[in-house]
Parts: sequence; C-alpha cells; structure tokens
Amino acid sequence: MKVLRTPDARFENLPGYSFAANYVVVDSLRMHYVDEGSRDGAVVLLLHGEPSWSYLYRHMIPPLRDAGFRVIAPDLIGFGKSDKPANKGDYSYAGHVDWMRTFVEMLDLNDITLFCQDWGSLIGLRVAAENEQRFARIALGNGGLPTGDKKLPNAFKAWQKFAQYSPWFPIGKLIQKATVTDLPDDVVAAYDAPFPSAKYKAAARAFPLLVPTTPDDPAAEANRAAWRVFEHWEKPFLTTFSNRDAITRGGERVWQEVVPGAQNREHVKINNAAHFLQEDKGPELAEIMIRFISVS
Repeated sequence: MKVLRTPDARFENLPGYSFAANYVVVDSLRMHYVDEGSRDGAVVLLLHGEPSWSYLYRHMIPPLRDAGFRVIAPDLIGFGKSDKPANKGDYSYAGHVDWMRTFVEMLDLNDITLFCQDWGSLIGLRVAAENEQRFARIALGNGGLPTGDKKLPNAFKAWQKFAQYSPWFPIGKLIQKATVTDLPDDVVAAYDAPFPSAKYKAAARAFPLLVPTTPDDPAAEANRAAWRVFEHWEKPFLTTFSNRDAITRGGERVWQEVVPGAQNREHVKINNAAHFLQEDKGPELAEIMIRFISVS
C-alpha cells in the first residue's frame, strides 16, 4: 500500500485552528486527533465526514472544552493530518469502522458522548452499535446509517457521479457549496490544506461510492445489525439536523421513531444551516451539546 503524508507546513497558521496535534498508529497508518480539555472530563467524540476534517469542529471544540469536557476530534484515515493511502481501492466501509474502533480502544475511551455527521455518522454509529458499552449518549446531525434497502435522494446520486468522474474536485469549494455561510478565502484554503495535489484525494473520491445503495452491498448486513441494536438503544439519543441540507433533510424522523432513547425527547432543528452545520452554526451546536449532556 502506497501511503501519502501531507507536509506539516500545509497546516501552519490556519485560521481558528491552533490545537496541539496528537497521533496514534492504527494498522500501520498514522492517525491524527485533537485532544483538548481535562483528561478527567467526560469524553465528547466529534466525528467529521467527507470531504472535511477536524478543522470543521474548530468552533465547537473551545466551548465544549471550556465546559469541562475532554474533546476528541480525530481525522479519518485519508483526511486532515492523518495518513492517506493513495489508491481508492485501499478504502472500504469496514476498514474505516475498524480503524475508528481501534482508535477508540487505543485511547481507552469510555462514557463517550458521540456527535457525528455525514460519513462520521456512517462510521460512528457502527462503532457505537458494536461497542455500546463505551458510549453514554449520541447526537446525530445530518447523517444516517443506510442499508441499501431504501432509495437515496437524487442529489446524492449526482454527488456519487461527480466524485467518480469529475476531473475537477476542489475540496474547499465543495465545503463552501454545502454551507450557508460565505466562507473567507483563508477558511476555504484550510479545507484544501490536507490535499496538496489530486493524488492525496483518494479517500475523498472513494467515500461516496462506499455508501450502501443496494441491499447486497458489502456493508448492508453490518448496518442492518447496527439498526437492530438501535431498535433497543435506551441511552439518550438526540437529532440535530439542519433545515437546508438537500440530502439528509427529514432523515431525523426515523431515528426519533425507532430509537427508544430518542423518544419523548426535545429534538433540535438547526435553522439557516446547510449540510456542514458545524461550519454554519458551530457555537450554537456546541451549546446544544452541553445542554444535552447536562440533562441526560
């Protein structure tokens, strides 16, 4: 396996992102994570999706840290400061779940409050379902756990084709198109920072094709098994979907209906936010998380 590592110089002086770098080695790959706050604090695990990285959580990490939590935001393999296998075939859904499970085990994280979005939810919800003893509660925003048994929106199919065939794949501008906020040029550049050239973008290209879209997808049965866990999940479960995400809008309802821990709960609709709600409404979302943890 050919593995690329983004030069550290690419991450110097990024606006709003001065967190110390931490690393573990998972399956011979170096995985980066932000680890802020007291080691004695309750763990809040923030999982990003595609094609973002932990930079997406820069508005949420400080208020959560200052509220007394230990805030951990890893970069998925292939993203951010983590190592990047160079071939799309090096990535699989099961592989990403295994990498994240190993990460949680290596840090021996327990009593975790998970916030997950986009691919962070496809991975994080699986890890939680398969290791439920380590998780105390879950907040899900603009994400899900598809099994391939239901048709996905046309907007997602268009995104799959774009990721597969477009010769132009500008990460920062893709983030901008999925936010309501008009991002400054230096913020767009920060999202581009992990990817010095096209050869670093294999994971970003691969992810859309790894989403289960047919019942016989390799990940479909494992996701169905995770759903069976969530059908009996009594721990607190909160949805925080935004109102302007064309792909996931309305996807919160099934979680509210199926998960026992989500029922009779005051769920949150994040207004005036698009797919990357952490970018559009990060401080507001952090306050929602603080309240969620304090009352559950």
